[in-house]
Amino acid sequence: MSVFTAATDQSICAPLPVLGKDVTVPLVTGGEVTYAALDYAASAPALQRVWDDVAAYAPYYGSVHRGAGYLSQLSTDLFESSRETVAEFLGCRADDQVIFTRSTTDSLNLLAAALPADCQVFVFETEHHASLLPWRDARVTYLNAPRTPGEAVQTLERALADRDPYGPALVCVTGASNVTGELWPVRELAAAAHAHGARIVLDAAQLAPHHPVDIAELDVDWVAFSGHKLYAPFGSGVLAGRSDWLRDAEPYLAGGGASRKVARRTDGGVDVEWHTTAARHEAGSPNVIGVYSIASACKALTEAGFDSLVAREQQLVTAVRAGLAEVPEVKVLSLFGDDAPRVGVISFVVEGWNSSHFAAALSAEYGIGVRDGLFCAHPLVRTLLGSDPQDVGECGAPEAEPGQKSLNAIRVSFGAGTPDEHIERFLLAVKELVSQGAQWKYRTEEGRCVPDRGTAAQV
Repeated sequence: MSVFTAATDQSICAPLPVLGKDVTVPLVTGGEVTYAALDYAASAPALQRVWDDVAAYAPYYGSVHRGAGYLSQLSTDLFESSRETVAEFLGCRADDQVIFTRSTTDSLNLLAAALPADCQVFVFETEHHASLLPWRDARVTYLNAPRTPGEAVQTLERALADRDPYGPALVCVTGASNVTGELWPVRELAAAAHAHGARIVLDAAQLAPHHPVDIAELDVDWVAFSGHKLYAPFGSGVLAGRSDWLRDAEPYLAGGGASRKVARRTDGGVDVEWHTTAARHEAGSPNVIGVYSIASACKALTEAGFDSLVAREQQLVTAVRAGLAEVPEVKVLSLFGDDAPRVGVISFVVEGWNSSHFAAALSAEYGIGVRDGLFCAHPLVRTLLGSDPQDVGECGAPEAEPGQKSLNAIRVSFGAGTPDEHIERFLLAVKELVSQGAQWKYRTEEGRCVPDRGTAAQV
């Protein structure tokens, strides 16, 4: 029986078509099954619309900003119109810049390189490593994990009020946790930051694919996100927001495209005048296909209607949480509690199971792709598991054998392209593995738990 009730609410849309939705994978127990991609938080499958748009453009590929030919001009127009599309998608203010990067990680490292002198950075230990680590050359204050949204705001306010000296400051915060899926109080944190003379950058890598992100409405100074989580192919990202710090900083990369004028000096050196626009930090030949794919994804999500996308995703979230709650051995990880609003990202552990073993069995025996490990958020996962920060625990299955406890977790994540059947299969698989055990034996190989070929478990 389906875990879903018949939907009569017209605001709930059907899954959006994604690339690879009919791909089949072999099962270790024999036969094949349609792959259930439930690892959206790592990389979401590309929307079919995005892939079709890129394929239609590909024959017209040309150099950007560097050619007088028709294809070069066409590609340049496409590149710059994509910038306008992203700005509209994010609700950018009139004087905001949209800079194209490689990823969220690249975007935040770019901003870190543009910090003014003596800038102090405030970041919660709960952040993804992409927003936890780039600030190592700045004065960083790491804030303890809050247990409520209100506590997060209060913790930030106290830290900002106590800073000494009182100079430029930046707050970095996630919009939705890549571990628990919980939404953070971004607007309230932005208000707290601005009240204390600080700026704020929003890591929207997990928020933008699931929920509208409006820079002006949230009153954040910058937003960073990745194309590969927004249903676009790999290799492109965005940093959007205020231009002054970026305009005043040395280019992130020095080279063609970032420079407006270059001239030799009489002493043999070189004088450079850098662009003051987004081009200042986009040196080299840009990833026009990646940029166009992000713009295409932005259009597709907007046209589908975020209200209907959010409504359906919440139906999936409710079904997964209810199904896991029926298994006493399963513990869902949460920072803010069961009632916290969240996107389609849920992490859990299973009593008596090594998390890598459980994830491997889901893949090998059911054709379900999830993620196991610490999800590039090691301090947060260790906090949620109640372990000491010095306890051994890393991604994969380094030491623990199948069946032994491990200091990592399992993450299931989904979104606009997830069909009901994938959720149903996942919940059935969890219940069967917990009640009946794995059908196959597994071993650790190069840090991963893998099926031991030809050795079925005795059941």
